[in-house]
Amino acid sequence: MQELAGRWALVTGASSGIGEAFARLLAREGMHVALAARREDRLRKLAGELEAAHGVRTHVTAVDLAREGAAETLHAATERAGLAVDLLVNNAGFGLFGRHVEIPWSREREMLELDVVALAHATKLYVADMLKRGKGWVIQVASIGAYQPSPSYAAYSAAKAFVLSFGEALSYELRGSGVKVTVLSPGVTRSEFLAVAGQSPTLFQRATMMSAERVAEVGLRAVLRGRPSVVPGLVNKATAFSMRLLPRRAQAALANAAMHVGGGA
Repeated sequence: MQELAGRWALVTGASSGIGEAFARLLAREGMHVALAARREDRLRKLAGELEAAHGVRTHVTAVDLAREGAAETLHAATERAGLAVDLLVNNAGFGLFGRHVEIPWSREREMLELDVVALAHATKLYVADMLKRGKGWVIQVASIGAYQPSPSYAAYSAAKAFVLSFGEALSYELRGSGVKVTVLSPGVTRSEFLAVAGQSPTLFQRATMMSAERVAEVGLRAVLRGRPSVVPGLVNKATAFSMRLLPRRAQAALANAAMHVGGGA
């Protein structure tokens, strides 16, 4: 991955989970890394570790991307710092577990702002810069939930379906431009996701859980190869593929079972 060395990457949601794993992986590949998330203390600790371990430069922006105009704030911060962001990892996001009518709208709106609006806006801003330079990579982090309606994660799954469709369409639009876009759709991953969502892991989730490090490796390899989308893990791949063969009602029933059998009350 020599083409990455010395370039700048921006990772949103970098304070934990898949975002932190991407930051560590990219620094190991010789990229300078801009880190963005709400928790500045975690970002600065990670930045120090990356600089010490890999001799790369880092830049920290503490920002809540669920706030209106936050993508512009982040873009302005990296511009002021003189960073040419050649790889964008749109990872910031969270899910909410439960019946749609019982989830507070304020919390659900915050999720949609982060998972959909901020991702689309950041993509627009940074891809425009990449196109001027004729080179760049974008990894959009979706979810296996993007492939089927998911009761108990109704709005989250729909948001990730947007990310999947948006990312694959953008990948096609940018053919021949030098900018590559890949949608990464992991299944359940060892991270803070379930705790934030308010769900205890089910038997299915415990059996199929992947490490954040492995998910990041699959995503980086896919974008460098120019793949429009990728699902890490054999079980996850089989699940996503099988959804194409099932009626929509059956998809919802299977997703519901996976979210409730053996836990996740």
